[in-house]
Amino acid sequence: MSSGLKLNCWEYIHCNYGPGSKDLCPAAIDETSNGVNRGKNAGRICWIVPDTLCFGKPMGQFAEKREICFSCDFFRSVKKEEGSSFH
Repeated sequence: MSSGLKLNCWEYIHCNYGPGSKDLCPAAIDETSNGVNRGKNAGRICWIVPDTLCFGKPMGQFAEKREICFSCDFFRSVKKEEGSSFH
């Protein structure tokens, strides 16, 4: 990717809820997290965003989706790529 950005969650899982999609995931529009873990919006910190659409339905708050997120291949990939800079 150009400009130092890394693969975002919607690109990794090909969910069709990323920027430019008809239906947008909250991670795709959360500009307050833009740049965290070198992602666009909250695309590389999706686990902290409420109601992400990982399986096509709102996933709830962090406490509700924690186990799912921590076992997600994307989460593990970001954690490994970011190393000590991981947020």
